[in-house]
Amino acid sequence: MKIKFNKRYLHIGFTAFAVVAASICFYYLVFHGDRFSAQVNAFFKVISPVMYGIIFAYLMTPMVNGIERNCLIPLFGWKGKTITNKQKKYMRMLSILLTILIVGCLIYGFFSILIPNIVKSIKSISYQFPYYVQNLSSWSTEFLADNPDIEKMVISFLDTYSEEFTNYLNNSIVPQMETLLKHVSLSLISVLKVLWNFIIGVVISIYVLFSKENFAGQAKKLIFALLSTKTANQFIKDVRFISDTFIGFIGGKIIDSIIIGFICFAGTSILNMPYALLVSVIVGVTNIIPFFGPYLGAIPSAILILMVNPLKCLYFILFILVLQQVDGNLIGPKILGQSTGLSGFWVIFSITVFGGFMGVFGMIIGVPLFAVFYAFLRRFANHLLRKRGLPVETKEYLNVEYINENAVFVPKEDLSRDSRKNAFFNLGKGTEDSNAKKTKDSKKEGEQQ
Repeated sequence: MKIKFNKRYLHIGFTAFAVVAASICFYYLVFHGDRFSAQVNAFFKVISPVMYGIIFAYLMTPMVNGIERNCLIPLFGWKGKTITNKQKKYMRMLSILLTILIVGCLIYGFFSILIPNIVKSIKSISYQFPYYVQNLSSWSTEFLADNPDIEKMVISFLDTYSEEFTNYLNNSIVPQMETLLKHVSLSLISVLKVLWNFIIGVVISIYVLFSKENFAGQAKKLIFALLSTKTANQFIKDVRFISDTFIGFIGGKIIDSIIIGFICFAGTSILNMPYALLVSVIVGVTNIIPFFGPYLGAIPSAILILMVNPLKCLYFILFILVLQQVDGNLIGPKILGQSTGLSGFWVIFSITVFGGFMGVFGMIIGVPLFAVFYAFLRRFANHLLRKRGLPVETKEYLNVEYINENAVFVPKEDLSRDSRKNAFFNLGKGTEDSNAKKTKDSKKEGEQQ
């Protein structure tokens, strides 16, 4: 006997199961969120090498494609020769090897120049630190002697807070030194684990780059199988937009930071600043963080220069202000262009929010991530406005008091204060009268039928 299933009851059963499962998950997240976050962190630790590999492959894809397109295809297809599948595999292997070799040489060259100079600078700072303190102390003494009012304020401040600071140092900082040493040792172990995952990620990225077209084809196949053709096309278009936004912003920001680092090194060398290379590296690396990055790099650099020569610290601050103006108004817009399409307020908002949740990493990716969200929200709002027959340009709404039932915009200057109130109430009344009229007409049509 053949059993017949009623699809309607089957759908109801699946819906009920989904509702119950979602309720259980919501309860677990609300009352056991710490356990859930611990399990999520453990899961990401396990798959971190795979994630590193995918990220490395994603970042190296433009270079691999460029080497293939500009170098290997003209070489293998010399004089119109047909490139076989076997030759395409050789081209892919060669382009991946060349990419890894170029990136590895750049990283090695960067650190081979950077690390010895940083070590030399740190040794110099440790050896000459007492002299720097004495130099700063003598300068501050001379400055206070020339400004007796400021000297009185400083003495009053020290008398008020010196005892509190000493107590805090003895009761809070010193007992925690042992705990601090434990954290440092655990951090070194974590660094070794990250380095090992980094090596495994590089190996995984080679396999991903070698079969990237196949992986992309499988993903598209799954998308078209699960979604309708129109939805799948839009989804693929959205993924391309996200990729272009991230690659355009992150890649452009890295190039911009390298240029700023070189300009800073040239400027500090001309001004004969102490620790020019170390300061330039700090400024260049922190410049990757939008808006706040230049200031985060300038503060420790200025303190470092202040200990050596307070007057040069003032010159350095002025130089950084000029450099950031040049970067913000000339270099940055030329390289980044309108890669995000966000105003200054939304840039600060995204950096603050994502930085608060994800730290420095959130400050770096917060701008492109929020740019993607902003673009999708704008597209959704424009879609709803078009359905209602309203314009999508923001400038059309800048000077509008209200929109009447015929979708006509009434500007502010056409209404006095009292007439605005009347227009508001009349708008609601007009809408109610219109709805009542429609209901009355529909009743008449029903009676006639």
